[in-house]
Amino acid sequence: MRFEVDAPAELELTECNCSICGRSGTMLAFIPAAQFTLKSGEDALTDYQFGKKHIHHLFCATCGIKSFYVPRSHPDGLSVNARCLDAGTATGTRVSPFDGDHWEASTATLPPLERRGS
Repeated sequence: MRFEVDAPAELELTECNCSICGRSGTMLAFIPAAQFTLKSGEDALTDYQFGKKHIHHLFCATCGIKSFYVPRSHPDGLSVNARCLDAGTATGTRVSPFDGDHWEASTATLPPLERRGS
């Protein structure tokens, strides 16, 4: 799977401790959907949902990596796993913890979408 993201050189990342992100080590960058292009691999995407089925957790059926998904906190954007970006893509990162185990109470602490030039 290959994708492109038009995002600021310094990324604001979120480290979530929910049952999926915490165990997979996902580092989330929230970006507007218009700043994301899936270049290849759409046919390998598999959708996983659990609980209330609010989130479509997309992952590659070939390698098992969760590269991106549409988060319920930012339905007009995507959450990209920054660990899937090519090395050297970002010049810097700022990481903030997020209590995904208590999503409803913590959602207001999530950063806004990373808009190019912000």
